Parts: sequence; structure tokens; C-alpha cells
Amino acid sequence: MAAARGRKRRLAELTVDEFLASGFDSESESEPEGAPEAKPRSARGATRSTDGRGGSASASRRKGRASEHKDQLSRLKDKDPEFYKFLQENDRSLLDFSDSDSSEDPGEQRHFLPDALEEASEEGEEDEDGVPRGPKETKRDSVSVTLAMVERWKQAAKQHLTPRLFHEVVQAFRAAVATTQGDQDGGEASKFQVTDSAVFNALVTFCVRDLLGCLQKLLFGRAPQDGSRVQQPSSSPLWGKVRLDVKAYLSSVIQLVACVAEVTVAEALLQHISSSVRYFLTFPKQSRMLLKRMVVLWSTGEETLRVLAFLVLVKFCRHKKDTFLSPVLKHMYITYVRNCKFTSPSALPLIGFMQRTLTELLALDPTVAYQHTFLYIRQLAVHLRNAMTTRKKETCQSVYNWQFVHCLCLWCRVLSTICPSEALRPLIYPLSQVVIGCIKLVPTARYYPLRMHCVRALTQLSQSTGTFIPVLPFILEIFQQVDFNRRPGRMSSKPINFAVILKLSKVNLQEKAYRDGLLEQLYDLTLEYLQSQAHSIAFPELALPAVLQLKSFLRECKVANYCRQVRQLLEKVQENVGYVCSRRQRAPFGVSSQQAVDAWEAQTREEGTPLTRYYSQWRKLRDRELQLEISGKERLEDLDFPEIKRRKPGDRKDEDRVAFKDLFDLDSDEDDTLDLSARGTSGSPGAQQRDEDEDASSGGSDVSDSEDGGPDGQAGLAPQELWLLTQGPPDELQELELSEED
Repeated sequence: MAAARGRKRRLAELTVDEFLASGFDSESESEPEGAPEAKPRSARGATRSTDGRGGSASASRRKGRASEHKDQLSRLKDKDPEFYKFLQENDRSLLDFSDSDSSEDPGEQRHFLPDALEEASEEGEEDEDGVPRGPKETKRDSVSVTLAMVERWKQAAKQHLTPRLFHEVVQAFRAAVATTQGDQDGGEASKFQVTDSAVFNALVTFCVRDLLGCLQKLLFGRAPQDGSRVQQPSSSPLWGKVRLDVKAYLSSVIQLVACVAEVTVAEALLQHISSSVRYFLTFPKQSRMLLKRMVVLWSTGEETLRVLAFLVLVKFCRHKKDTFLSPVLKHMYITYVRNCKFTSPSALPLIGFMQRTLTELLALDPTVAYQHTFLYIRQLAVHLRNAMTTRKKETCQSVYNWQFVHCLCLWCRVLSTICPSEALRPLIYPLSQVVIGCIKLVPTARYYPLRMHCVRALTQLSQSTGTFIPVLPFILEIFQQVDFNRRPGRMSSKPINFAVILKLSKVNLQEKAYRDGLLEQLYDLTLEYLQSQAHSIAFPELALPAVLQLKSFLRECKVANYCRQVRQLLEKVQENVGYVCSRRQRAPFGVSSQQAVDAWEAQTREEGTPLTRYYSQWRKLRDRELQLEISGKERLEDLDFPEIKRRKPGDRKDEDRVAFKDLFDLDSDEDDTLDLSARGTSGSPGAQQRDEDEDASSGGSDVSDSEDGGPDGQAGLAPQELWLLTQGPPDELQELELSEED
């Protein structure tokens, strides 16, 4: 306290000049730490000594950290010599770490202004190391990859792949994939550069075919085998050294799949991805990116690509069902609905493929399938309820469209395929009610095609699940509503394809092709539903309304073609009714024995019924006709019609000349000499000479004819004279004298 008061008095007694001359401003922290004060001022010495002790402590701490880091680097040589060698070759400055690098106090670093300021240059700048920098980021010089380098990498990888070699190959592969993006200036700096297409093909081929096999050998010491148990890459002790490179490689593969347009190359890449699924499963982000791309290929790619993409999706969902199954199903269903907006003969196979594959994925886990099925059936029911309550055109259009119908068909297929599952059985009734409500929403003749799609879906659901659904009334109702005896208002050039339409126009309802196609569809639907119930012990009672309706149609219809088809169907149904009646009359059990009834129906199904045997033969022929309709071919294509070939005008004249040569020939040879076609060219000397030669050669016949009293003999004229006679007198030109009145 006394020292402090003395310092205050001393400072207070000083003048400004004495204070400035006392040397307070010449203090510097660059003096040796802990050095004694040169001037004997107790207050300043005490203050400086305190600062010196603090600076000495901070400096010692910095020196301790530096020495500790240096010791860690020296111990790394013993623990991991391979990594230490890698640092020596790639980053020598890290190992040459010294205490002076970090012990310098930032406050002691001084900045001196340059003597002359440099002007900004448009070509670029240089960093502190003297490396030229462009207007954007610094890029080091890239090494161009050659075929010799690729071949050297390939041979070295097959002999013994190392983490360093794998890193170089991955960097080159990333540079090759970057060339497909177009703009490389904005990308990351790469050690390599691929500029030749041959090098690109060789590098991609090497990575796709051999790289993962060599990586498997590096991680586990042996090549992968088909029958061996799949080992997770993360279980390898070397996984930490190659993990980042594997992640970069998989990201580049996803980019390459997204930009490849050639089908064969895309097939090879998808097969490569399918074999490397276990590596993708290690990286969740890359897995999600890949699954999105696979769903796109599954819905829009070429046929082979769709199948390969689906196989990749199945592998992901089977290995990590809890993680990927539900998101993949949701994404696939949304993509399915988006691609079902328009339906054509060429799009039907794709829609059928998506339905079958979605059903297969839903069958992997019935619990997850129930959640998705319940949710989406409820959405369909909400749309139908809004349409039934409001009765507006917009709400009806939200139900009567291809997306709604294909969704109904999809869920009917799903429940039909996973029918033994008790988890999904409660959804059969609400789904069937939604389909029946869709039929009853607008029950007019223009929407008969939509009704037929719904009837087929209900028939499939009823047959596969063993559930009775009253489908037959919606088919027989059409027989009562349509007058097949009415004369068509117009003729159509081609039949109506009911498989790709939902609504008929008013013009279609007046065409003959409409009635022909409608009766054919009624025949198909009735036969399909009745054959699905042909083994039932109650088939005679079930088929009774159909038998009565078909008999009524035969009494009223006057069109022979329609009656022939309906009569054939009626005969087959009655034959099956008689077969079931004869079998159940011999049954020893009663109606109340449900177990015995089920066993009887199962035995009848195995033995077969007349209707099912007829349906199997009819189905083969019908499928062939449908394939011809879908492909756009006509049904008369298989008939052997004669081919009409067009002839050239010159050939036609020659053939006509030969065919009509003897058409106008007369009985006498004299008429041959009067042929006007030959005489038409006899005005020339050559023609006259030919005529004389012909007369000389046929002189005997001319004499005999003249003696017999032929026409030339009676006239006594030579052929040349007759020709001159036919020419007539020469034309004379006369000048007409006209008066002024004329």
C-alpha cells in the first residue's frame, strides 16, 4: 500500500515533459522473460515482474503442448509404421514439427508494410507459397490419366491392393465421373484429370469389374464367394483406412448411374451396385440417394433396367427391413400413382409390372403392409365419400379416373396375393365396399368399361381369398339395360379396346363395334366369375340368376352371332350345374357340417369341373387375342391372305400385249395382213420391205385363198393397194373468201 501511494505521489509530482522522458513508452514485451529490471524503479519493476511471470507461464504451456504433440508423432512410428510411412511420403511438414512453430507469441509477430504496393492482375493471384491462383479457388496441377496408368493400377490391384493404391484409383474414378457432369470448374480440386474417352472407358470398366473384388480381398484376405456368408465391411480392421475412399467411390457410382443413357452400360452398373449393397448399407446417406434413383429406374426405365433396379430395392429392404422398407414402399406407391395417370396399350405391361413388384415388397412384412394398405384404402374411401355426398363433376372426376381404378386393382392384387395372412384379412370387406361404391356412383352405359375393370378386381379378390362377393348382379344388369336388337346408328372401322378406356362417347354407343365388344366382355366376365365358384357346393343356386338371364336373352335377341355366344356359355354353365348336383347328391354329410363341406369343395377343386376345364382352354386363346390387341395388331393377321403386288407400268404393258395377242385374230390369214397395228408402221421403206417379204413367203396360201373365193381374191386388190385405199385422198387447203357481212 505504501509503495502504491509512493508511486501515485511520484507520478503526480512529474510534469508532462518528465513523464514523457521517463521511458514508459519504450517498454517492450520482447525482453527476456523473467529478466530483472534494468532501472531501479520499484513500482515499474514490480508491475513488469508480474507480467513477466504470466508470460513465462503461457510460454511454458505452449512449449509443453508442442513437445507433447511431437512425442505423439514419434510414438506413431512404432504403433502404425505403415501410416507413418504414408505421412512421410505425402505430408512431410507434419512430421517436421518443432517447438518454434507454435511457441511464438502472436503479439510478438509484426507486420511490415512493403515498399511498393502491387497492382491487381486479371490473370490471377499468387498465394504465399508462390502457387498461381485463379479468380476462384486455388487448384493444383492435375495429372492426366493414361491407359498405361490404368493398366498399371489394374495389375497392382490384382496382385496386392493397398490403401494408398485404392485412394489413387478412387480419385481417378471421381475425376472420370466429373467429366460427365459438364462443368468441372466449379467442382472440387482433383489430383487426376481424365480427358480421353478410351481412358474413361478403361477406368470405369476396371472399377466396375475388378475393384470391389480386390477391396474384399484387402479387407478380409480372400476374394468374395457366392456361397459364403456375407461379411460386413465395418468388421475389418482395415476399414478405418479405406472408409472415406469407399464413401467417395459409392457417391461417384450414384452420379454415374444418374447420367448414363446407354442401356448396356446402365445394366452393368446396376449389376455392380447389386453386388456392392453391403458397402452401401454402411453409409445411410448414400443408401437413401441410391434408393431414390432405383425407384426412378423401376418406374421409367427400360424393361431390363426396371428388373435390375427392383432387385436392388429388394436387397436393401431384406437386409435392413426396419430402416428402409417403409420409406421405399411409400416412395414406390407415390411413383406408381404418378405413372398411372394415362393408360395405353404400350403402358399396360409397365403398370402390371409395378403392381406385381409392389405386391412382392409388401409381402415381406405383413405388419408394415397392413399399415400402408389401411392408410391408402382409407384415402380412396374418403375420395369416394366426397363424390357420393356432393355429386359434383369435380368430385366424381376424382374417382372416375385411371389413377383411382389402378389403385383399386393394386390393393385387390395385394390382398389376393397375401390372402393367408390374418393381419390383412380385415381389409377385404372395406376394400370390396369401396369398389362396389365406385361401380354405383354413376351407373350409366357410358361408364361400362370402368364397371368391367372393377368387376375383374372383385372377381380376383373373391377367388383368391375365398370370400363371397356379389359380383354377378353387376354383370347381369347390363343384359337388361342394353337393347342388342337395335340397329346400329353407324358403322365403325375398328373394334373398341375396353382394356384401355374408362368412358365411352355418345358416338361409341351408336356403333356396332360397341355392342360386339360389350357382349364379348359380358361373356368373359360371366365365365370368369362362374368358374371361380364352379367347385362350390352351392353352385346350382349361385348360377340360377345367370341361367335365367341368359335364357331370357336368347328368347329376345334376334342377332345370330350374339345368340351363338350366349348359347355356348349357357350350355357350359348348365353342364357344370348338373355335375355339382350329381356329386352333392352322393354326399354323406349334412349342410351344417362346415368342415365336411370345405373338404368336399377342396376335393372338387382338385379333380376339376367341366366349367374349369373349358375355362383353361378358353383362357389360352383369349390371352393370345388380348396380346394382339395390346400390340396394336388386327385379329386377321394370322390368316393366309394372298399378297397383292403392284406392277410397273412397263411390265403391265408387256403382259397385256402377250395376254391379248390372239384376242382379235380372224379365222383367215388374209385378216392377218390387214392388221392395222402392223400397217400403222408400214409407211417406212423398212416396213414395206417386210410386207413384201411376208407376201412372198405366204404366196401359196394367198393363191389358194383367192382361188377359193376369199375376200382378197374377189376384190382383186393387192395388200399395198388396200393400204393406199385406206389412207384416202390427200388433204387440200383452200382459201375461203368471206364477204363483209360474213
